[in-house]
Amino acid sequence: MPSTTVTVGSAVGLHARPATLIAEAVTALGSPVTLALPDGDPVDAGSALMIMTLGAEKGASIVVDGDDQAAVDQIAAMVEQDLDAD
Repeated sequence: MPSTTVTVGSAVGLHARPATLIAEAVTALGSPVTLALPDGDPVDAGSALMIMTLGAEKGASIVVDGDDQAAVDQIAAMVEQDLDAD
């Protein structure tokens, strides 16, 4: 299973707007992707609510797992971006 660890780039962490954008991207990809804090339980990245339950703030490490390397890479890149920037 492809996996990578990235750092949260959004100034507000993985809260409402960033979580929604990531969840929408996962849904559009049609491939399951999970997010987790290191040593934490993975959550479905296709659900903004589940992403927000991580409580991941800017600078937190996030493990991105999935069945498809391209999907993992795309979502990992989104986690690293400041998705709350104008």
